[in-house]
Amino acid sequence: MIEEIYKADCSRYDNGMKYRRCGRNGVMLPEVSLGFWHNFGAVDPLQRSRDIMRYAFDHGVTHFDLANNYGPPYGSAEETFGKLMKDDFLPYRDEMFISTKAGYDMWPGPYGNWGSRKYLMASLDQSLKRMNLEYVDLFYSHRYDPETPLEETLQAMVDIVKRGKALYLGISRWPLEATRFAIDYLAARDTPLLIYQGRLNMLDRAPIDEGIIDLCNESGVGFISFSPLAQGLLTNRYLNGIPEDSRMSKEKFLKKSMLTEELLDQLRQWNTKAQSSGMTLAEKALKWILDTRGVTSVLVGASSVAQLKTNLGVIEKQESAHSKLI
Repeated sequence: MIEEIYKADCSRYDNGMKYRRCGRNGVMLPEVSLGFWHNFGAVDPLQRSRDIMRYAFDHGVTHFDLANNYGPPYGSAEETFGKLMKDDFLPYRDEMFISTKAGYDMWPGPYGNWGSRKYLMASLDQSLKRMNLEYVDLFYSHRYDPETPLEETLQAMVDIVKRGKALYLGISRWPLEATRFAIDYLAARDTPLLIYQGRLNMLDRAPIDEGIIDLCNESGVGFISFSPLAQGLLTNRYLNGIPEDSRMSKEKFLKKSMLTEELLDQLRQWNTKAQSSGMTLAEKALKWILDTRGVTSVLVGASSVAQLKTNLGVIEKQESAHSKLI
């Protein structure tokens, strides 16, 4: 069977998606972006990945977030993206904002991890080949490296931009003072920090509590949240216990011990408040993040088109979740 040639929906920018400016930069990102952390590896059906990515783009999602070690196995999410890019999305490259990262373990030996110049540059070269791209729009340092001098990591990133392999730079989960240093260092070299990626949801408010979001606001840096639904905890999935086919039942990313009676009671209270305002718990959780001052976009994953459609429903919800959920 010959796969029908993909043609993007001509009304993709009229389907309700909203776009926000990334800090004080020229780039605008969709309020909901698509992350490839799970569900796009070699172990996942290619056609399902194709359907999800097509649906996202047809509904105004222009930002696609990857990393070198997303899969499984490592690298395979980028390979999946590369196949879809080649088959479907090359005509739309200039309408897409694509990111990847390096910082976690990727290959054996001393040069396949952390934040050295050698690792970051080699990793991005590999990523570009897997993704069938000449450049990425955004390249991240995926995590803070306490051993490598910050100047080495950041200068490697500056040089990546100067060599045309990335247009913008970001950092993920760096501590406050290192983030402050990065903002100053990059600004002084005419490659300002575009965005900070951090875990932010109603159960994990560290970027707020630690001052990261305030610093980003003050410095004109965008903020994008990952794990907005806390691996499914902030959905109706666990309100009645642990389903047999869930991540928690397999203790994959979620431990059974996490679902305490206290947490379950809190989730049920939030769910009741969400329902009273005509929303699901997941919609309220996503809206809570988008209502946080300084947040540019929220990264969602999807294991099906139906799940992505549900998550995109938050765009239609205009009321603030903060006043009713805190």
